[in-house]
Amino acid sequence: MWSDVVYERLRAAGIALVAHVPDKVIAPVIDRFEADPDVTVVPCTREEEGVGIVAGALLSGARGALLMQTSGFGNCLNALASLIVPYQLPLVMVISGRGVFNEFNPVQRGMGRGITRMLDTLDIAHHTLTDAGTLAPTLDLAVQTAWLTSFPVAFILSPLLTHGNLPENP
Repeated sequence: MWSDVVYERLRAAGIALVAHVPDKVIAPVIDRFEADPDVTVVPCTREEEGVGIVAGALLSGARGALLMQTSGFGNCLNALASLIVPYQLPLVMVISGRGVFNEFNPVQRGMGRGITRMLDTLDIAHHTLTDAGTLAPTLDLAVQTAWLTSFPVAFILSPLLTHGNLPENP
């Protein structure tokens, strides 16, 4: 299952702290981290709070990740632009894709359709994950690159991968 691969590859990359805003699509990943006694999991009320928590972990030498959905990404733009990017912190973001492919909620469309342009504007590397077959190597190589370059990376979990908002048998 895709969620197992995401959890396993992030743990293999040394992720020891996870901040998240609860989300139905990434709940299986959150559940796996919460069940791991070697990972500190911090539920957040807002995404920019998670940016600050993971930034603190990164500055102390721990590796961390932030899990959220696309609509919440808009809440953390200033924290990314004024903390993560200028101080070159290798924040790993896992973002459940909303606003595309059979999206029932119109308020999700704007951020879902604009997230890649916002990431490009901030010069944050990003990968839209659509295929279970390339999931592990994409996660491994991109996270390794983030650690090597001291720069953030975002993974957008496409509904094509997670089946979020898609019929049961797409």
